[in-house]
Amino acid sequence: MTGSNLDDCSSCKACELASTRQSVVISRGNPNANLMLIGEAPGAQEDAQGVPFVGRSGRALDQLLRDVDLDPEHDLYICNAIKCRPPNNRRPIKAELAACRSWLDLQLEAVDPKVIVLTGATAVEAILGIKGGMTQLRGQWQSWNERAVMPIFHPSYLLRNPSKAAGAPLDLTRRDLATVQQRLCEPCSASN
Repeated sequence: MTGSNLDDCSSCKACELASTRQSVVISRGNPNANLMLIGEAPGAQEDAQGVPFVGRSGRALDQLLRDVDLDPEHDLYICNAIKCRPPNNRRPIKAELAACRSWLDLQLEAVDPKVIVLTGATAVEAILGIKGGMTQLRGQWQSWNERAVMPIFHPSYLLRNPSKAAGAPLDLTRRDLATVQQRLCEPCSASN
């Protein structure tokens, strides 16, 4: 993504995380994609590399996306609700989410996705304002600013719950992403 406003994100000091970060982690993927995936916050590997979802969770996410024929680098734009790593990978606090919201809004405006995937409770709270209840929320289409929004389990949760059984979190997330992929293709089949 280009533009002087988002470029300014790299020097942001709007919250205390600026003093502990190694990198400002902005995005990866296609800034022209119809699909935007929003996570919580960078982890240690993301902070070191300056790229979101590149650690174990990122590799798990990429595999799930490929499982439903979505290319992580071409078919979607990936970012986080906040751009700096919280110490010890703790959950971002409200003040940090608020401080980073203008950067996230710039990304949403620039990418203008048709569909948004929210990974985990923090991303759901940041965008939809809904707290908790991922077991009930995941897989249920939501709407935000005239966009279709799909909450899914965070890949780190899936790594802690690795069962491949039908109905297990991993299976449910794969199904949720398949539903997202189908939603993206609706105009394709309507125009053919």
